[in-house]
Amino acid sequence: MHFNVIVAGIAEVGVMMVSTILVTLVMVLIWQTNLLLALCFCLGFGSVELIYMSSVLSKIFEGGWLPLAFATLFLSVMYTWNYGSVLKYRSEVREKVSVDTMLELGSNLGTVRVPGVGLLYNELVQGIPSIFLQFLLNLPALHSTIVFVCIKYVPIPVVPQEERFLFRRVCPKDYHIFRCVARYGYKDVRKEDHQAFEQLLIESLEKFLRREALETALELEGNLTDELDSVSANARESDLPVGTGADELRIPLMHDQKLEETGTSSALPSSYMSSDEDPGLEYELSALREATESGFTYLLGHGDVRAKKNSFFFKKLVINYFYTFLRNNCRGGTANMRVPHTNIIQVGMTYMV
Repeated sequence: MHFNVIVAGIAEVGVMMVSTILVTLVMVLIWQTNLLLALCFCLGFGSVELIYMSSVLSKIFEGGWLPLAFATLFLSVMYTWNYGSVLKYRSEVREKVSVDTMLELGSNLGTVRVPGVGLLYNELVQGIPSIFLQFLLNLPALHSTIVFVCIKYVPIPVVPQEERFLFRRVCPKDYHIFRCVARYGYKDVRKEDHQAFEQLLIESLEKFLRREALETALELEGNLTDELDSVSANARESDLPVGTGADELRIPLMHDQKLEETGTSSALPSSYMSSDEDPGLEYELSALREATESGFTYLLGHGDVRAKKNSFFFKKLVINYFYTFLRNNCRGGTANMRVPHTNIIQVGMTYMV
């Protein structure tokens, strides 16, 4: 009880001192108070608070050092974890794979593509993670559909299920590689089974493909409309009489058919785009269904974070020993996802920070 009183006293007096300093800054910067008056306010209240703080600190040697030692220990653990995580994330951003490298590999990515969906978990919101190259180098075959999954917690209580996933295409269509950002609020608890997560992800991916096809059709319709206006303007400026058939030679042969298709598709919502109107969409949806039927595989990277050889001794001590100890003893991501071990493939990688 005596320990708690000492800690509470230090916390209360510390808050009072911080409040005095902030009020002094507000007086000088916002209220435009005279500097001498602001200093008198700070010295007046600060001296009283320093007396309170000295009386509280005098009790530390009577046993108040123990909770302060625990607080220092917890602060060191949190700082070490945050410091190592930030360095690891910066290393991933710095070493991410460029799109040109993926284009050089081709749509088969230099390996064999087998039916199935591969979910590669990473922390990058943009770009291709460097761990993906490790999978290409170590696996003899890769799944026909690859999804880079990034889990982010947003500052809202609950994220609706229909707004859970945000998709983006990473490479050209024939690569079948997508990026998915799974958003969770601070009140969302990930209690869903991995099968429910997979079903919701595939449904959202199909909606994304239909919406992308609809946007492409609308863009095509806009381009054809602009082309038709320009053709009509040229026909009016021409010396040939209207109706001779010469103006029809300037209009693409597929113009009317495309207008009908895009006119029909624009009347449909993005989530109900008919795949019969777009052969490319039908092919992608059928390939996605075939991959879903073949099953899901979770591609996880087991990263080993090490300090560079030319780093300072303190950085080597924190990263190579303390941060590594925390990573080896923290709860793994596979336990949170509730995924069977038979569906998990891990590849090791060393991050030099």
